[in-house]
Amino acid sequence: MTAPISIRFVETDLDTIATQKGRVAVIVDGEGKLDPGARRVNRLTKGALARFAGSDRFAKMKDGQIATIAFPVGMEAEALDILRLPRNPQPDLARKGGAALAKAKASKAQLILAGNLRRVDDLALGLALRGYAFTDHKTDNQDPMEATVIACSKPDEASAAAAPLLSVAEGVFFTRDLVSEPANVLTTTEFADRLQAMADLGLKVEILEEDALEKLGMGSLLSVGQGSVSPSKVVVMQWQGGEKDAAPLALVGKGVVFDTGGISLKPAAGMEDMTMDMGGAGVVAGVMRALALRKAKANVVGLVGLVENMPSGNATRPGDVVKSMKGDTIEVINTDAEGRLVLADVLWYAQDRFNPAGVIDLATLTGAIIVGLGHENAGVFSNDDALCRDFLKAAEAEGEGAWRMPLGQAYDDMIKSQIADIKNTGGRPAGSITAAQFLQRFIKADMPWIHLDIAGVASVKAETKYAPKGATGWGVMALNRLVADKFEG
Repeated sequence: MTAPISIRFVETDLDTIATQKGRVAVIVDGEGKLDPGARRVNRLTKGALARFAGSDRFAKMKDGQIATIAFPVGMEAEALDILRLPRNPQPDLARKGGAALAKAKASKAQLILAGNLRRVDDLALGLALRGYAFTDHKTDNQDPMEATVIACSKPDEASAAAAPLLSVAEGVFFTRDLVSEPANVLTTTEFADRLQAMADLGLKVEILEEDALEKLGMGSLLSVGQGSVSPSKVVVMQWQGGEKDAAPLALVGKGVVFDTGGISLKPAAGMEDMTMDMGGAGVVAGVMRALALRKAKANVVGLVGLVENMPSGNATRPGDVVKSMKGDTIEVINTDAEGRLVLADVLWYAQDRFNPAGVIDLATLTGAIIVGLGHENAGVFSNDDALCRDFLKAAEAEGEGAWRMPLGQAYDDMIKSQIADIKNTGGRPAGSITAAQFLQRFIKADMPWIHLDIAGVASVKAETKYAPKGATGWGVMALNRLVADKFEG
């Protein structure tokens, strides 16, 4: 997998600044005050840093932004990056500054003179998150990514504080890699194999093959993949870091490794983006990796349904009726509304087997949520106000946009079927809401539940604060924060 930038924390050594190769970064607060590291840089550059800190250009910069002096006089570095940041920034501002430094860094060696900056761990997280590039399938020579060294007043404390955050960054990278992979590489089998490999981190991983799924009665999930030569699978990942008998939080992800729409074939334009239709499963995998790496003191189980939705002589047809593990029958109106068919069985299985404390599912489920919320927020649907508030608070704290959407009987009525218990789509009106209503049919009474429609945020066409354009890893940080705040002892 793509590895985050190597970050080391060291004591500040002023005498090494002049000979540092690559890039050197200094931090200057809004008043233009220079700390010891910055004063040494100012002396080496014959006052250039102080002149810049007193300039109109610096005054117009916003906190978290950088300016660069190329080939600074008196230094061997190729560039001097000046980050405007208060000495006691809020976490999101420290991360923003780190992301700006990562964007400037490219592949060069980097020395950041952080001095006594507070929340240097959050600065490191922002740097790690933004320093991502998916290059597995590029044949041109890639410059090796050199390390970042953060010189600060208390390096041991900073390193200890950053360690769990950098574990989360690794989980985010794992998700981004999975979402970025083409479907001819990330088949259902390859996906399952990558999850199985996480047993080395202490996760208990099981792969349920098609024969086991048939015995369980997962006719809804199996109907989606029956047109593909790739076998459908369910992967179960358990992290047992809390009390032995404590009910786990269950995370459930949609893992459609490629979605043609099936017999209800999608238009050709843009179909290549459907390699990301396993984004929900990717987030679940990333969260489980992060929890294992940081040894979370909580019980969490992650379940993903892995299928490929293809047209063939064996594919499910519009008008077919399939039977779910719950026992409900489903009229398939549109085979392109397939993600909910996958989730229905996995949600029921998760509750039936684990009796969890709560269930959260994630899916790139509907284009309708993009119409409603664009690419800034995921859609949040829930039957439990307390759990929903906790998640929204966690998402806000991590800077991951999320917006609660409604549920109600009127929307449920839109998916009634004349020939089965339910149909898999209610048409275009309120499409993301009727999809959520469909999933709620497979949530047991009194089970706290959240559905996250991440179709607009899993992969985007423009860079975000913490990621280049493409896969974002949205949700890994928010769910990790939710586990840390509400489920760890």
